[in-house]
Amino acid sequence: MFTQFFFQRLSTDKKVERLKKKGVALGTRAKNGRKIHIYMIGSLFVEVMYLGDNAENNAEQVSILRGLKSLNDYLESEFRTSF
Repeated sequence: MFTQFFFQRLSTDKKVERLKKKGVALGTRAKNGRKIHIYMIGSLFVEVMYLGDNAENNAEQVSILRGLKSLNDYLESEFRTSF
């Protein structure tokens, strides 16, 4: 199983490569006019922001959440702050 410990140590490009090969794309969400892609790999949930909001471009930011509860708490918090 791929763990957060190893995933965090990869370069941004390698993280995205790994997500696209081995991860599951769960969807996208919008924040501050930007498109954020959400992936799952093992027990990790990962948000990726791409240059120009295009998944074919290089990633500019990768954020990691461990476990479904963390993802739910985070998304609920983000939802509340959007209003």
